[in-house]
Amino acid sequence: MWGWLGRRVPASCCLSSFLSQLLRYELGFLVCAAVGLLFIVLVPLVGCCFCCCRCCGRCGGRMYQKQGRRTGCRRRALYGSVLLVSALLLAGDVCAFISNTRLSQAVSGTFPNFNATVDNLGTYLTSIPQQVNFVIDRSDVPLGRTNTSLQNIGPILGGTIVSGIRSGVDGALGSLQSLLGATETLAAAFGTINGTRGRLEELQGNYSQRLGDLRERLGQTLQRCGQPCGSVSPDGVAFATNYSTIPSVEQQLEVLGEVLGSGLAGDLEKVNSTLEKTPDEVQKQSRDVVTKTQDKLGLIREEIRSLRQQLPLLEVEENIGNAMSNATSVLADYQKPVADLDRLRWSVCALLCCLVLLVVLCNVLGLLLGPLGLKESALPTQRSCLSNTGGDFFMAGVGFSFIFSWPLMLVVLLTFLLGGNSYMFVCESWRSQQLFQLVDTPGLIPGFNLSEVLGDKSGTVNFSQIYRQCQQDAALWQALRLDQRVPLDELLNISQYTEEISAAFEEVNITLSPISLLNESQGDLLLNASRAAQPPNFTRILEQLDQNVTLVSLQDLAAELEQLVDKADTDVRGDLQADAANLRELDREMQASFPGLLQSLKENIYLAQSRAAQLEAQTRTALDQANETRDFLGREMVNIIKNETWAFLEEMLDFFNTYIAWAKSSLRRDVARCKPIAQTLDNVEAIACDYLLDSLNAFWFSLGWCTVFLLPSIILAVRLAKFYRRMHIADVYRDEAVEIGPAFNLYRIPRPSTRH
Repeated sequence: MWGWLGRRVPASCCLSSFLSQLLRYELGFLVCAAVGLLFIVLVPLVGCCFCCCRCCGRCGGRMYQKQGRRTGCRRRALYGSVLLVSALLLAGDVCAFISNTRLSQAVSGTFPNFNATVDNLGTYLTSIPQQVNFVIDRSDVPLGRTNTSLQNIGPILGGTIVSGIRSGVDGALGSLQSLLGATETLAAAFGTINGTRGRLEELQGNYSQRLGDLRERLGQTLQRCGQPCGSVSPDGVAFATNYSTIPSVEQQLEVLGEVLGSGLAGDLEKVNSTLEKTPDEVQKQSRDVVTKTQDKLGLIREEIRSLRQQLPLLEVEENIGNAMSNATSVLADYQKPVADLDRLRWSVCALLCCLVLLVVLCNVLGLLLGPLGLKESALPTQRSCLSNTGGDFFMAGVGFSFIFSWPLMLVVLLTFLLGGNSYMFVCESWRSQQLFQLVDTPGLIPGFNLSEVLGDKSGTVNFSQIYRQCQQDAALWQALRLDQRVPLDELLNISQYTEEISAAFEEVNITLSPISLLNESQGDLLLNASRAAQPPNFTRILEQLDQNVTLVSLQDLAAELEQLVDKADTDVRGDLQADAANLRELDREMQASFPGLLQSLKENIYLAQSRAAQLEAQTRTALDQANETRDFLGREMVNIIKNETWAFLEEMLDFFNTYIAWAKSSLRRDVARCKPIAQTLDNVEAIACDYLLDSLNAFWFSLGWCTVFLLPSIILAVRLAKFYRRMHIADVYRDEAVEIGPAFNLYRIPRPSTRH
């Protein structure tokens, strides 16, 4: 309906075409306005003519009513019609009064509602800089992490370099340390064997004399005992093993001592020390690049913070805020005059409603008094004063209707043109979104240019699309299509600084102390030692060690001597008992000294045999790993330092890449979601349409309803008034007999009465 407003009128289009489109749209309103004007002109004119004719006895002005048999039916029909019309008038008048009151309430509530809406919009606009500041301030996160990484470049970068080196060194380092441990264990076992051998020889030397003396003394006692002791021999009181025959391990100890004294353990510890000092070396050697990078971080911080002045969102926020402030100030200036004018309007409209109510009241009084004072048997010329008064009230209502109908219609016409056009122009075109096309057309609204308000120099901003996207809670950046005129990628471009940081890191040359696990002489020494450290043949001695210390058990021999005591002569019994006691005592002493040493000797022999059997293979494995590690360090150490340095740089720059991507996404999709703007416009539309215009249109419709029904009220009231007013000329008709004047009653012909 209002589509012509949404189309931009070309400059070459003639004014007549524009006016013809306007007239085509306003045709319906013009027809209604013409009808209203005719009503305003004709009804008072008809009323004046009607009054003049009535005064001249015309148009029902002659006080005469023709009576007939359907007179009562006609009166009752007219009575019902007037009652119905009066009810319709009263209903319309009540609606008009309610609409008038609601319109005043809507006008008085418009200002606080609009102010609340503006406050909500102001809160939203205030949040835009806060959200932008939040996005910009979040740059402190990558800046802080990067600065922390630079300050701790030694532990971080040095730690990764050490981890890379250890991945190729730890295997060989562990093998060599394990080999040294095995060598130390084997040397300790050989040392224990050698020491135990010497201790056993010493003990054997100490106990050999005592065993010999005890053996000689026992032999003499047995000779004196004679025949009873012939089954016992003293030869078993002697050592079963000669411990001096245990093979010597001095040569093995000497070879292993050379390995342990070669300083290999110190060299391996030096490797660990070198790796542990790597973070400090990295921190020291990268001091210059850290300083340069921190300077670039300061420039990046300034570049990102300067984004606050370059973003058009803040300009849009300022322009919209100024426009809303101007609208609020203008509305505040008109608040008191509008309120005063609305009170005057309410009074005038209430007076018009009272005028309609006066007509209704006249009709109601006529409807009440007329039937109350009317008697069916009374002649029209003899109707009661009460009935006549009812008829007069009908005529008074008719007079008031003629007098007040034209101002009622005038008010209806004016409010109809104002409310109808406003409703169609604002509300209907809003709902069909044709009004947005009007806003999009520059110059159609004087003093308003959407592109200037939104800071769009290209003039391509489309209000309808903005409104639809804001209803979907899109970000203001998308709604205003700022990507088409704001190079966000350029505003958030820090590649210049990242390239300078990368160039600074290219100049870094981190060098570490040489790492050497094993030199050639140490390798030869380990290999020769693994071969020369094989233990001698301990098989025979191990078999002897499993036997008793003495040839016979001294405890068993003592028990045999004690059994011979009762059989021997009296002079030998004491010697036998004494020899048995000596045997037991010597056995206890030897059991306290020899078994522990013998057990230790056997365990260390077994340990030395098992470790020596694995030593050569373990040595070859460790040497192979050491050679591989030497090749690995010579080939990969420089690459490890370089790769880990670039990995550190990329991780540091990735902080910024992640932030920049997040900042772009936030500005384009999350910052300043504009649903509050759509809600603000919807609230303004609701205030204008659902409150003001709906109440105004309800008022003119209700008052127009009353004005239209005044016409049938006039006609029906005039017709019904004759049935209640007192006539000057009588015309009586009853039961199909014509009643004539009293003088003629003397000449009536008598008629016979019959029974039915």
